[in-house]
Parts: sequence; structure tokens; C-alpha cells
Amino acid sequence: MTNIPETGEFVRYEIAEHIVTITIDRPKARNAVDGPVTDGLEASIDAFEADDDAWVAIITGTPPVFCAGADLRAVGRGEAALMQTERGGFAGIVKRDRTKPLIAAVEGPALAGGAEIALACDLIVAATNSTFGIPEVKRGLVAAAGGNFRLGRKIPFNLAMEAALTGDPIDCATAERHGLVNVSAEPGQVLEAARALARRITANAPVAVRATRAIVVQGTWADDSVGWRLSREGTDAVNATEDVHEGVAAFLEKRPPRWTGR
Repeated sequence: MTNIPETGEFVRYEIAEHIVTITIDRPKARNAVDGPVTDGLEASIDAFEADDDAWVAIITGTPPVFCAGADLRAVGRGEAALMQTERGGFAGIVKRDRTKPLIAAVEGPALAGGAEIALACDLIVAATNSTFGIPEVKRGLVAAAGGNFRLGRKIPFNLAMEAALTGDPIDCATAERHGLVNVSAEPGQVLEAARALARRITANAPVAVRATRAIVVQGTWADDSVGWRLSREGTDAVNATEDVHEGVAAFLEKRPPRWTGR
């Protein structure tokens, strides 16, 4: 049974058709991350991971900005530590171990910690007016929430190096061309495009999706021996579920499968 978490004033949590939508709702502050936003995001990920009825989540920000990163006014008040959690790191999310797919729905700028939140997600849907940047060097800082090492895993190394050293943003067209963005959409249509992508995922067996995600995440940069072990473990876990029998039955009966997640 779904339990809607207490996320505070600046984070909204909604669920429908197995899809969770998590929205950073501080548009007057460019959806910048402060202590309350961090608490709300961590509570949202906790609820998403614990809910058997929640299969995919989308994280977004109230337009016109996805997220401008850390709230520098809060930093100036000595509140930087409130933007970190033990399990999730910055914003309660960039270091968080997860088992389920998370999609970033980006409209407008995703900068500094905002870009790092997007990079921590499994997939990115972005508006044509979106930009991705880690501009910390322009302020004499270092992008410390994963941007400096994750960006080069998702786009060509030299392009990631240029973005990191200049601090200049990458536009949506460039990000999509080089594989950072999975799907682009017109402004105002990004959330629906992200939900359409989520529905393509929820059409599949949720246990098989989680097992497959784990293999991709843990095995892509590992030795083949690790990949084979993960594949074997994932297969064993999925073969023990009811859904594997439902998938075969649905195929033979030429009907859509009715997944239970068990």
C-alpha cells in the first residue's frame, strides 16, 4: 500500500500507475537545494524504494529551472551541512544506493548540484531549452557531488573535460547528440515525455527491471567475471518470481502481461 511521505513545503510526492513524480518546488529560489529540500528528497527516495507499488520515479523541478544547485544564501548562513545526508550525500540523492529506475525530467537550467542530481539518475528527459553545467570553477570551487567524474561516463571525455574546466554549460541538442539526454521535448511537455518513457519501463516486469538495472549499473565498468556473476544472480532472483510465469503465459496466450511484482 502506498504511503505518501512527509516531504515538507518544497518537495512534492505523487504516485499514479506505478510511477512516482518527485518535484522540487522552490521556483522563487530557482529550485535551489537547502536543508528542507534535502530532507524532502531523501524522504521521497525512502518512500519510493519501500513501496512495492512504485516501480519508476521521475524527479523534476517547477519550471522555468530544473535546479540551480546548492542554495548559496543557505551556505552563507552556515547551513551547507544540512544539504548532505549520510546515505544520499548532496540533496539526499547523489550518493544514494537505489534499486529502482529514476528519471530526471529537466526543463531549463540544471546547474552545479542540479546537474549532479540529473547525472545521478538513470535516464534524462530534457526540454529543448535545457542546459547542463558544472560551473563551480567559475566561483573558485570544485564540483563535489559527482559531476566531475560522472559527466565523462555519459558523454565523450574531451567534451566532459571542456565542460568541467571552462564551467560553460552544455545545451540540450549537444547533450542529446552525445547520449546524455535520452529524450528531448518542447518546453512544457517534458514531464509528460518523462512519464511516457516511464510507462515504457512499467510495461515490463518490475523485478526483472530492477535486476537488469543492477547488472547495467554494477557491471558496465567491471570485469566480465563480475558481469557474469551479476547476470547469474539476477537470473536466479527473477526465476524465483511469479512474474516469470506470467510473462511466459502472456506470450503464449497473446495478451498483455499482468505483472504483480512478486
